[in-house]
Amino acid sequence: MTRRVAAFLLVLAAFMAVEWVNLAVNLADGHPTAFYVVHGVLVGVNLLLALALGIVGWRGWRGGSLTSSAGRADD
Repeated sequence: MTRRVAAFLLVLAAFMAVEWVNLAVNLADGHPTAFYVVHGVLVGVNLLLALALGIVGWRGWRGGSLTSSAGRADD
């Protein structure tokens, strides 16, 4: 993984986390319970996805810990 791709994943993860937390904070009162359940699930799933992208991006940024050594010229 290149550092450019890793940086993109880190920025995407940060953006997703900020946007979904912002949505969760800004939900207005007065909706039915199902509305809050659905949006709570959406927020939770997207925060988990942001965490996964952040982990992959961080590992890629640190030096390609996720890349396999197969096919590398220096082996």
